Amino acid sequence: MRVIHVIAGAEIGGAETFAVDAITALAERGVTQHVICRPHAAPLERYAMARIDTTTLGFTALDRLLRRRIVADTARGFRPDLVHAWMSRAASFVPKRLSCPAIGWFGDYYKLKYFTGCDAFFAVTPDIAASIVKRGMPQARVFTTNTFGTMPDAPPVLRASLDTPDHATVALVLSRMHAVKGIDTMLEALARVPGLYLWLAGDGPERAAYEALAARLGLQDRVRFLGWRNDRKSLLQACDICVLPSRYEPFGTVIIEAWAAGRPLVATNAAGARQYVTHNETGLVSPIDDPQALAANLARLLAEPDLGPRLAAAGTARYQADFTRDIVITRLIDAYRQVQTLGKFQPSA
Repeated sequence: MRVIHVIAGAEIGGAETFAVDAITALAERGVTQHVICRPHAAPLERYAMARIDTTTLGFTALDRLLRRRIVADTARGFRPDLVHAWMSRAASFVPKRLSCPAIGWFGDYYKLKYFTGCDAFFAVTPDIAASIVKRGMPQARVFTTNTFGTMPDAPPVLRASLDTPDHATVALVLSRMHAVKGIDTMLEALARVPGLYLWLAGDGPERAAYEALAARLGLQDRVRFLGWRNDRKSLLQACDICVLPSRYEPFGTVIIEAWAAGRPLVATNAAGARQYVTHNETGLVSPIDDPQALAANLARLLAEPDLGPRLAAAGTARYQADFTRDIVITRLIDAYRQVQTLGKFQPSA
């Protein structure tokens, strides 16, 4: 099987990280690939190590004008069986008249207008898949393709390196510093849970505002702003609780990462958690924008010694049954083969 991947994110976020992980895993399964992507150094290094050829897309106005021609020219030379466009911006680069089927990846509830060059649609959750069908796409051409945790092996981080006592109970948030991620809700909840420490791993436009909020709440001695980190597994292994306090989260790969690491998960009732986390079984779930309810769930984990291990064990079992790297890549390859069989999409008149 020969696949061209188009990845056009201006920065590297969770979806882009998963795309790199999936592509390198596909290479291990013998899929021949070519990646069209932005010139970000870290992904390019990983592609080179996996012996995957790349074509880079620049950021200039001329690059934007030529993007569809670049995809078309690469396809003519590479002769792929499929073109896989990761997310809406990349899908908008795909020309309509490719000789092979093109796939559009939905990591969110994107507008279909960006996917006019696509013949099949991969959605990261069942609810996103259902929304694509409701908007007129044929059920047979819509697939649910989960992600897996993006965590290379690494030892736990030393708490002392993060100015955190070894005996403290530590909650970890792996998130961009963006309003939709609910970091303010987490900080307000923390103020209601004495003794709990918080690591915030991520960066973004709201970081300064959250640092100011932590100061106003008197939390400077218990909050650590860690910035962007590449050692997610090390942080998860060193923490006691993983928290996903988002206002908006279509899926949330952090759910899978917490389960994979064997850490109890506390989440808000955004779309991802609603579909995957069972309250009091595979995690604890509270309403969005409710710091008091979030604090109550965190306090339960501190007060009930058996609760955390029980939640973590159930989450790990769910991960092993449904979300391991091998399971997800096998499903992705199966979906690729089905799209090959379906061929190009010919809408009815």
